[in-house]
Parts: sequence; C-alpha cells; structure tokens
Amino acid sequence: MSKQYTINLKEYPMDWIVKLCGPQDKHFSLICDAFSVQLLVRDNELRVLCEDEKVFHRIEKLIASVMEMLENHVDVQERDIMYLCRLAKTDKLDQLAAMYQRPIGKAISGKLIYPKTIGQRYLFQCMSHSDIVFATGVAGTGKTYLAVVYAVSQLKNGAVRKIILTRPAVEAGENLGFLPGDLKEKVDPYLRPLYDALYDTLGSEQVEKLIEKGIIEIAPLAYMRGRTLDNAFIILDEAQNTTRSQMKMFLTRMGFQSKIVITGDVTQIDLIRKQDSGLLNAKQLLSGIEGISFVELTSLDVVRNPLVQKIIERYEREEEGYGKNTSD
Repeated sequence: MSKQYTINLKEYPMDWIVKLCGPQDKHFSLICDAFSVQLLVRDNELRVLCEDEKVFHRIEKLIASVMEMLENHVDVQERDIMYLCRLAKTDKLDQLAAMYQRPIGKAISGKLIYPKTIGQRYLFQCMSHSDIVFATGVAGTGKTYLAVVYAVSQLKNGAVRKIILTRPAVEAGENLGFLPGDLKEKVDPYLRPLYDALYDTLGSEQVEKLIEKGIIEIAPLAYMRGRTLDNAFIILDEAQNTTRSQMKMFLTRMGFQSKIVITGDVTQIDLIRKQDSGLLNAKQLLSGIEGISFVELTSLDVVRNPLVQKIIERYEREEEGYGKNTSD
C-alpha cells in the first residue's frame, strides 16, 4: 500500500523548484517512471507517494543533489535527471557531491564546465595527477571533449606552451589518397571532433589565430614521428586504430613538462586484426607504471541523447550473449 512522504522545499527559491520540476514537469515524469512513484508540489512541499520508505529516501537524496547542482549554477537537463536516477538506484549519489567543487575549464560563453558523471570526474582527477592518461570508453562519454577542455585550461594558466591534437588518419578502411583536395582538406574531416571541442572553449577566431602561431597543432599521427614534444599537452584521439608500433612511436615523443591523454573506444577498432590495436596492447603492457593512469568510461557515463545510452547497452548485451554462444 502506498504511503505519502514529504520533502520540505521552503529553503529553496521558487525558480529552483520550477527547474526541479522541468519543462512541463518532464523531470518529475522521469523520476516517477524510474521509481514507480507519484510526485506533487504543494505549498512549498514535495509530496512523494510510494510503497517503500527506502525508495523515498533515495528520492530525497536525488532532490538534494538536484538542488546542489542548481546552487552550483549547473543547467540541469533531462540527461542529468536520468543520470541521478541511475545513481540513486545504486546508492551512489554520495559520490556526486565533489563533482561541482572544481570546474575543468570554461566555455567561450563564460559558462564553467564541470564533469557530468562520476566517471568523468575520475578522468579529470587522473589528468590532474598523471602525466599519461589512457581514457577508453564507448561513444558519447565525453573522453575527447574533456581532454581538450582540460588542455585549453592548462594552456591558459601557463602549465603548457602548446596543445597538440592528433589521431590516425586512416580509418574504417578509407585511404586518404582517394579523398579529394590537398593534405589539409583530406585530413580535416578526421579531426573535426577535435576542432569542435576547441571552438566550444576558445571560439573559432581564437583557435585559428593559435593554429597560425603554432600554439595549437592539429595533425595526423604520422606527423609525430621523429619529434620530441616539450612543454605540451598532447591528445591522441581514436587511439584504438593505432598499431602497436604507432602507439610506441607516439608515447616516446613525450618530452619534459608535457602531458599526454590517449582516448579511444575498443568496440570500434577498424584495423583488419583487432588484436593489432596499439591501444589494447598498451593497456596490457603499461599497467602498473607510476605516472600512467587508465580510465574506463561506461554506458553510465554517456552524456549524449539518452537514446545513445540505451543503444549502447543493447549492443553490449548482444555482444555478451554472442561471446557466451561462441564459447560454448
């Protein structure tokens, strides 16, 4: 039998309560669906109708987390509510508190950029404390974006003098020689996600100026050969498509006062033989070395359209089932 519980909202401004409810009470609908409860705001009180007191306490913590986000000027959206619901169900909301204590960087609009998930916070911590970070995970977990945002913040505060962004130039069986245009025109489509993250944090005009000055360099991986990169923040994106020799070449470019972040998705290896991936090899070979961190982001860390997470989870379940069938 359902019982009615109440959460006092008197201490919060009315505009926060409106944001808690969401557009057309969409946030409340998501919470109700996730916990099979009913929510109603009356006289500065949130009334929760549910059968289990434990569920109520989870919702109580969830509401407090939303208000904490609003206090930190976070623009709470549907994906945030869905993420909070998942954390609340697994009693992990307490890990969320430290996420908004320190921003990763700032967008061109002036908005502070914070980690959106616990996995992203861990990635931020690793980038802060380790010289080399391997960040792997499925699409939409923000690996590349966070790395670029942090690199820009390091450039702005003088910790590094240069940002170098690179990725393998040949992917999914496509050879650059068959693409139209000069080398820059051939390579740019592969590097577009890196440009997008830079534009979000610096603006297109500033990015172009820094590229002209050589302070930001965006180039295919082959251009790293034979160089020593000092005082630089270096990001290797799509690392799952490097070979073992390419990964070794890249890692040994690191000079003094430099940081390296390597991102990739091991479920999207386009090499003919997946076991040749330099990313997979490095994860096995280099684990345990002081100064090198490994971060694994999961579908729980997806920050794109909520459908992306559901799609990824379905594919993961299918692959798990396929793996069991083939091993029988």
